[in-house]
Amino acid sequence: METLLADESPDVGPPWPIKIAVLLREDLLPWQALNVTAFLAGAVAAAVPELIGRPYEDGDGTRYLATIRQPVLVLTGPAEVLARARARALERGLPTSVFTADLFATGGDAENRAAVRAVRGADLDLVGIAVHGPRNVVDKVTKGARMHP
Repeated sequence: METLLADESPDVGPPWPIKIAVLLREDLLPWQALNVTAFLAGAVAAAVPELIGRPYEDGDGTRYLATIRQPVLVLTGPAEVLARARARALERGLPTSVFTADLFATGGDAENRAAVRAVRGADLDLVGIAVHGPRNVVDKVTKGARMHP
């Protein structure tokens, strides 16, 4: 699938033609939900660098890092909804990142990739996925999920 840009203009605002959605399994502890969201949003940003805005600067001239320049929708649902969303995202060719329960026990990036590689896709114990794509497609992919409280 072709990379989708938020807009050619660096200061575009809503309504966004594309959507970033992070879908979390509903039984995560609060620290796990935050950790998984950060990892997955970072994965989308790394895959689609055009989503990153310009650096911030305060009134004193202190510079801060740039952030993703559009909202990241955070949803929740049971394991079945995550599995269905993963399958739908892959069928539609959307950029997709995953976080599995096994990754809470690993020690780093190489171990994380090995833990995912050791399990067939349909059998992954998903605790989170993130997708990026056209709004209407992302809505179909995440159907059955609800807004995170």
